[in-house]
Amino acid sequence: MATVQITADDREHPSGVIEALRKHDGAEVSVRRLPLGDYLLDGRLLFERKTWRDFAVSLKDGRLFEQGLRLAASPLLKAMIIEGRSNDLAESGMRREAVQGALISLNLFLGIPLLRSIDAEESARLMLYAARQFDHIARQTPPRLFKGKRPKGKRKIQMRILQSLPGIGPHIAHNLLEQFGSIEAVLSADEQALASVAGIGAGRAKSIRWAVGEQWASYSLFSTDE
Repeated sequence: MATVQITADDREHPSGVIEALRKHDGAEVSVRRLPLGDYLLDGRLLFERKTWRDFAVSLKDGRLFEQGLRLAASPLLKAMIIEGRSNDLAESGMRREAVQGALISLNLFLGIPLLRSIDAEESARLMLYAARQFDHIARQTPPRLFKGKRPKGKRKIQMRILQSLPGIGPHIAHNLLEQFGSIEAVLSADEQALASVAGIGAGRAKSIRWAVGEQWASYSLFSTDE
């Protein structure tokens, strides 16, 4: 059995997943700060792990959508693991409809597969199984199918991601990429810079900044205190 090389983000130490991975034969784990995601397996599979509580908090403070956009833009194969049981959301103050809306956006509109696990041990097993299944498939598939994405393919991904923003269609998404050059630059731009792009205007610029940077106060409609 081939060894799976795993790089774990150093902020994952409290989760118990790193320790769980190290208990498995054939798993070699190193720990450092990752620029994106929580676990990188064999340099090609990228996983973001969130407990249900993490998921709710990142939705409340606006980080979830921004993380999702960055993850979707990665050329690596990627997925988000949601760890725990659904009743873990009970103390989050989030309505079921809000969570379902976020799951739909991540899965359908950004194309990020969502995987479920009960605990740290199952999260570790899930990632290792994915890496070994990838190896099994790769041995039976022409290597050309697993080469890096061509620029044209990357452009399509970037366009799809930008079109998930409020009021953005193909033409305006093209203008944004021409103006800023990357998804990251679009997400970092302020309202004034966004509004200067052809077809954006002040209204759409404000909506984009709301989508990628809105804070908890604006999610008060999701509160269960009614």
